[in-house]
Amino acid sequence: MRDAAPTTVHLKDYTPFGFTIDSVELTFRLAPSATRVISRIAFRPNPETGDRRFFLHGEGLTLVRATIDGDEVTPEIVDGGLTCPVPDAPFTWESEVEIDPAANTALEGLYLSNGMYCTQCEAEGFRKITYYPDRPDVMATFTVRIESDLPVLLSNGNPGDRGETWAEWHDPWPKPAYLFALVAGDLVAHADRFTTCSGREVALNLWVRPGDEDKCAFGMEALKTSMTWDEQVYGREYDLDVFNIVAVDDFNMGAMENKGLNIFNSSAVLASPETSTDANFERIEAIIAHEYFHNWTGNRITCRDWFQLCLKEGLTVFRDAQFTADMRSAPVKRITDVIDLRARQFPEDNGPLAHPVRPESFQEINNFYTATVYEKGAEVIGMLKRLVGDEAYAEALELYFARHDGQACTIEDWLKVFEDVTGRDLGQFKRWYSQAGTPRLTVRDYWTDGTYTLSFTQVTPPSAASPDPQPQVIPVDVGLLGPNGDEVRPTETLEMTGATQSFRFEGLAARPVPSILRGFSAPVILDRDSSDSERAFLLAHDTDPFNRWEAGRMLAAETLIAMAAGDAAPGSDYLDGMLAVLRDDTLDPAYRALMLALPGQSELAGTMADRGITPDPDAIWSAAEALRLALAQKAQDVLPRLAEDMRVDAPYRADADQAGKRALAGAVLGLVTRLDGGIAAAAQYAAADNMTLQLSALGCLLNAGKGKAELAAFRDQWGHDRLVMDKWFGLQVMQAAPADAADAARQLTEDADFNWKNPNRFRAVLGALAGNHGGFHHAGGAGYALLADWLVRLDPVNPQTTARMCSAFQTWRRYDADRQALIRAQLDRIAARPSLSRDTSEMVTRILSA
Repeated sequence: MRDAAPTTVHLKDYTPFGFTIDSVELTFRLAPSATRVISRIAFRPNPETGDRRFFLHGEGLTLVRATIDGDEVTPEIVDGGLTCPVPDAPFTWESEVEIDPAANTALEGLYLSNGMYCTQCEAEGFRKITYYPDRPDVMATFTVRIESDLPVLLSNGNPGDRGETWAEWHDPWPKPAYLFALVAGDLVAHADRFTTCSGREVALNLWVRPGDEDKCAFGMEALKTSMTWDEQVYGREYDLDVFNIVAVDDFNMGAMENKGLNIFNSSAVLASPETSTDANFERIEAIIAHEYFHNWTGNRITCRDWFQLCLKEGLTVFRDAQFTADMRSAPVKRITDVIDLRARQFPEDNGPLAHPVRPESFQEINNFYTATVYEKGAEVIGMLKRLVGDEAYAEALELYFARHDGQACTIEDWLKVFEDVTGRDLGQFKRWYSQAGTPRLTVRDYWTDGTYTLSFTQVTPPSAASPDPQPQVIPVDVGLLGPNGDEVRPTETLEMTGATQSFRFEGLAARPVPSILRGFSAPVILDRDSSDSERAFLLAHDTDPFNRWEAGRMLAAETLIAMAAGDAAPGSDYLDGMLAVLRDDTLDPAYRALMLALPGQSELAGTMADRGITPDPDAIWSAAEALRLALAQKAQDVLPRLAEDMRVDAPYRADADQAGKRALAGAVLGLVTRLDGGIAAAAQYAAADNMTLQLSALGCLLNAGKGKAELAAFRDQWGHDRLVMDKWFGLQVMQAAPADAADAARQLTEDADFNWKNPNRFRAVLGALAGNHGGFHHAGGAGYALLADWLVRLDPVNPQTTARMCSAFQTWRRYDADRQALIRAQLDRIAARPSLSRDTSEMVTRILSA
């Protein structure tokens, strides 16, 4: 049977729960197939509402017994939970249920991961553990008793009494059920301590499986650095006696911010120089910071309902971006965030999956953990900070924490603190939360007698989610450069509020070259007619690091589009500009590495479609390969010296300085490989003493059609390490030529080590296939069919991962009729499955509606 037809939930229909909870006491008697959960909950009528219907969520539970104030009751089991007559006065509800963690392959609720019990309750997983009002606005203190013969028994909050086969925990801070966590298993702790700014001692533990102890040091240091940063920058001090992190192999997401007990996907916390790349280290540092920062922006202050998800996620993503910018390179961080935004959020915002940062409705909340909520949500915070200024932002955050600590809040609560601090009316700015779509900002410029005028027009394309979008507040940071490259007007923020608006700059000696949208001051698509010579000028002279990178990216994009759409040769402006970048030793190596990277092929396809050009994925791939070869030939005299300059002889450190040098060295190796056929890459692979160098060399060899011996040696060396083997699987698909990618992925799904029920391994192969633009979209549709085959197989086991992977098909309308027909056939095949989950059904239906 297909899952029950999903019910659409609307923001406008929100009503408070009819009862508040004073305390929750839970007892877990763990058994793989028959865990008993006893709950004792103190309810009392909620004075803010007269609705006294008593409904507790519950899914997949076997009710053993239930009592009210000690008297046996017989609740009515209904779809999604139970109801029961209750007193119109304070009462104590007690229930006992039985659940089957071993059969829980969806990895939501309480489940087993290689013999370890763990939980994932966000968004609505707690209802799979016991009957409860599983909604974020119901907050309570929790006391938990865990009974098991496993050596480590963990839950939220501070440890209480414990015995040989049991342990108790108490969380004194009220929290919603989605923040509940439990872990039980054979684990070892990497322990440390942290002294807060007020002098409190906090015990820190990073719990891992035996054998992973050597991969904990970096994560622990990242945690302590995050705690210090949050005290210094936001004034937020940690509030429990212990902070635990647990590494779990089977996890649908990166990590979860459960109060005092963060549960992490192993890939997001375990690291060593031998097994992890520089990118892995930076990702781990950012995710640890993100989950720790949630302690205040998500836990102490949570969201009233799931429509407000961006309240905690957008703000926390913004905070972790600030952290990474401070720890590493602010320009590099900003550029990488925009690359990710354009690759993931812009297609979402302009396709069938479009929705506002705060949606008005949903059917399955798991489908709204999206780039729009997270990344665009963070961009909205950044714009707000830019508009009010650093000082007012800091004052507003202090007011937010003071006013709303311990509450479940809304976007209106968030914006109100800024209005109270600044006196501004943020009614129009609020449209960033309520309108879907990426605004297109068209710019025209005029020069008359020393006055330069920029005229802007904003248009947000209508969509099903926002059929009549209105003008939004757009902060546009602009600087002006003189003919010699000097900055004649420094950066200023132009505040655009109308559909069309002009800004004048007077008293200029000569017509300037504008640098518009500096720092990517708003998540918009900038449309301005400019020449390659102007882009080359900005690439050479712009004082804004983002716009200097953007000028190079635009040169590359225009070159690639011309090459893919016809027989154009690689543009000399781009090649000359990149040669100058390679020679400029004053630039940060990490920044230079980003400058050398070409725009994503999917992004190029989107740009071509926007211009009315049907993109050919094969032609785009060929153009990119040809341009890389042309750049390698252009720079062949510079590359050997640069490779030597970027060599790191000191012991490995995962810091920004060394990582930047290795990043540029990797980019140089990619160019050199196109000239020497892999000689330098093979030598680097043989000599590599860290995963960054080893993996970059192997990738270059595979891209050159070489590396079979190294690939086998890599497996022999790392076959015992599950996280490194994820890299082995993924690299082969990512580096495959378009004609070979689907077959490479298919062969890897037949490998004995392909555990398709593990989300990391599934994404390593099928996610890599979806990310190989030319391979996934190769004519014939083998990539489409293979992904659909596996989504159909995975859906009954893990609906969340399946639904999120469906987004690979969301841009299907931009391609030619043959590819559209092939994709449509696979989507129809998925949609026709009689047992399709609600998660996947909603995603496929929305994609097909395009």
